[in-house]
Amino acid sequence: MPASPDPRERIRASLLRTEPAAELAAHGSTRAAVLVPLLELDGRLHVVLTRRRSDMRRHAGEISFPGGRSDPEDVSPTATALREAHEEVGLPPDHVEILGALSPVGTFVTGFAVYPVVGWVDHPGEWQLSPREVDAVLELELGALKSGYERRRLVRRGVPFTTDAYVVGDHVVWGATGRMLKELLERMPEDLVGAPQPARR
Repeated sequence: MPASPDPRERIRASLLRTEPAAELAAHGSTRAAVLVPLLELDGRLHVVLTRRRSDMRRHAGEISFPGGRSDPEDVSPTATALREAHEEVGLPPDHVEILGALSPVGTFVTGFAVYPVVGWVDHPGEWQLSPREVDAVLELELGALKSGYERRRLVRRGVPFTTDAYVVGDHVVWGATGRMLKELLERMPEDLVGAPQPARR
């Protein structure tokens, strides 16, 4: 992990600024945003993801960043991301330092234009899961995700396909979340990602 005790400024310098990123175009007619929460645990950088409930109508059991559709009162993707993270996993907005943004990602099946906002997170101590949406919170080490990249064959609704995936233990990150994670890993200073350690579940 980093020689510097505080990697936040280096990460901030590697990201897009939130205001210009919010003006970028992405495929999709419905705007949404996610928070990409970075967390330092045992001296190593982790990212916080959620696993959706298996009985959800859409994206059941899939792994994603906390987030969702923008509400009319949300003044920016950052506002949406912070609100949704609070609702889904109980992360207080004042526990998040916004560092920047990633490029927006379009979801071709559901028609969302998703704006990822990256934040440095103070661990709340205990995650408060939304019982309607979230089955589990995953704190996965960036190094383990990077080394777990593979091309994987998946089947969804009876249709087989091969896609980029990041695999840590039983956890498979793919789709729009996988594309966001790919850009995050490409932008992160390499020494901050580090060699993988056993993943937290």
